[in-house]
Amino acid sequence: MAVTVAARRLIPVNATTVGFAYLLLVLVVASTWGFIEASVLSIAATVAFNFFFLPPVGTLTIADPQNWVALFTFLTTSLIASRLSTVARRRALDAIDRQQDIERLYAFSRAILLIEGSEPFPGELIRKLAEIFQLDLAVLYDRRTGGFYRAGPFELQGLEDQLQNPALDGIVRSNDQFCTLSAIRLGSEPIASLAIKGSHITDSVLQGIANLVAIGLERARAQHLAHQIEATKRSEELRTTLIDAMAHEFKTPLTSIRATTTLLLDSPDQAKESQMELLRIADEEAQHLGNLIDDTVAMARLDTGHIKVNLALTDLTEIVDEVVQSLRTEIQGRSLEIIQDREAPVSAIDGTLVKLALKQLIENALKYSIPGTPIKIRVHQEDGFVALEVTDQGKGIPVQEQNRIFERFYRSPSVQNQIPGSGLGLSIAQSIMHAHGGDLTVTSYPGETTFRLILPGLNKGENLERGENSGR
Repeated sequence: MAVTVAARRLIPVNATTVGFAYLLLVLVVASTWGFIEASVLSIAATVAFNFFFLPPVGTLTIADPQNWVALFTFLTTSLIASRLSTVARRRALDAIDRQQDIERLYAFSRAILLIEGSEPFPGELIRKLAEIFQLDLAVLYDRRTGGFYRAGPFELQGLEDQLQNPALDGIVRSNDQFCTLSAIRLGSEPIASLAIKGSHITDSVLQGIANLVAIGLERARAQHLAHQIEATKRSEELRTTLIDAMAHEFKTPLTSIRATTTLLLDSPDQAKESQMELLRIADEEAQHLGNLIDDTVAMARLDTGHIKVNLALTDLTEIVDEVVQSLRTEIQGRSLEIIQDREAPVSAIDGTLVKLALKQLIENALKYSIPGTPIKIRVHQEDGFVALEVTDQGKGIPVQEQNRIFERFYRSPSVQNQIPGSGLGLSIAQSIMHAHGGDLTVTSYPGETTFRLILPGLNKGENLERGENSGR
């Protein structure tokens, strides 16, 4: 209408110019809305062109046969141009959709690689899929574990049985709830199935999603197997290391005991004072051997993954004295200071396990501190708990490693090739404290490191008697 008024009243032009203006308007409509709208406009423009610009003006008749050809040509050109413009527009939209699909698939593949182990991998994977593709519902059935994992705000009942069929037969199907069910294959074997709802996804994109899910599930499975293999390997290495270490430790007191008994047997007539000295040495080494056996039994208890503590009221000062005495050879030549409250702290603990934990801390202090520097052991009570602190004057532990040192097998890169160790001592000590309802903490900066064993104190009215055992 605007073109007609402008050509008739405002800017008088010839019929050819008006025809091109109508044709341009048809192309604009075709590229903006579509072929149907452009076709209606083409017919309307043809009628207006005939009525207002072809003689006799004001009628729908055409006097000149050549104008019939012009009018038919105009209509044909309009329709063809509309069709071509609509096809081009549809292809452009399809190209945009394909680009979005590729971008979503790429984002999904990156999300799979970045999934961490904070929750089950299939659950995190299906949640990422629902977020990236904006799905109302996504359900994954893992055939290997038999688990179902859901994501999205929508809920549908009865999908479990339907999902098990695609996982078994590998067929892609739709159900009466407008969900698309697809098999997840690894090669030719269906390993899972997927149900999605809420977004139009082409078959090619669905196949791409299925392939990425299959790759993700297999990658998670491979990582899990690798962790199991590594854990088994480390366990075997640890077992071998402990056996070697214990064999070496056992030989030392046995050698001393054998030497003293040999001297007694070879020289039965020596002075009574010499005999008593040799017997004292043999007795001390036998006690040392007994402590080693106790430690070995305690390690075996810890290796089961479930620590059972046998509680008894115990003087912690006696615990410290016994551990220091058992390490007298290692401590020899080092300054050791023991600080304790005026009243000896008493707690309900498993003495064997707590001695093992304290021994780990003192041995660490001896290994990682500078030779010749003093080591301090403090025993005190505060705020309803009892604490055993071991302080050394070593290089300190970097802040970023202070949480990791309690992980099983972890050793700092700065010392793992310089100082022997298995990376289990602090983990064992912390597990012992947790089994008692306590904790093991560390405070460290260059020049000083303090490890703190925290044990529950005695409540008022505690009626455990010294030496009474209770399982936990």
